[in-house]
Amino acid sequence: MTPDVRMIRLLMELRRQGVTDTDVLSALETTPREMFVPEVFQDRAYDNVALPIDAGQTISQPYIVAYMTAALELKPSHRVLEVGTGSGYQAAILAKLVKRVYTIERHAVLAEQAQQRFRQLKLFNIDVRVSDGVRGWPGQAPFDRIIVTAAAREKAPEELLNQLNIKGLIVIPIDRGVDGQVLVRIRRTAQGFQSTDLLPVKFVPLLEGVAKSDGADG
Repeated sequence: MTPDVRMIRLLMELRRQGVTDTDVLSALETTPREMFVPEVFQDRAYDNVALPIDAGQTISQPYIVAYMTAALELKPSHRVLEVGTGSGYQAAILAKLVKRVYTIERHAVLAEQAQQRFRQLKLFNIDVRVSDGVRGWPGQAPFDRIIVTAAAREKAPEELLNQLNIKGLIVIPIDRGVDGQVLVRIRRTAQGFQSTDLLPVKFVPLLEGVAKSDGADG
């Protein structure tokens, strides 16, 4: 089965799952997921599943990527912060929809691999930084949108919330312990923050600091 046929099948599946934003679907359609997947999993690049990548991390399920992207309610003028670059797939999708993407990764090896992929795809509106994602990117704040691709414990980090514009929003998985992880959208208003639960999810944990090596955290 060719990549084109597999992509069509994936897009049809995403539509059946409720992803109807045509701009988001178009961004997925024009982003070759096989470039972001390890060679051993190439035959599964267009399956609607999460897959392992280096440093003990994962590339998210296409449905979750599409859902989170749509939940951000993006506009072409937006500046977006992503916490957790990983393979770079989510950032590549975002880059086709907004003015600029700032993405933070705690594993240097993943950040380097992602930057190489962005150059190959001629995505020049993405800035990559190896840093502590919990701290955000104060030098580029405030942001119109923030997306976090790892689960925070109990609540969204205040430092990230404070880097949102008024009327901005963040989409972030929250680990509620025995209740599991929930994807949450939080809007910043002049009066404070308004939170809405979206759907159950499963992400790697959001960790502080920069990884000491290119191996998995242990």
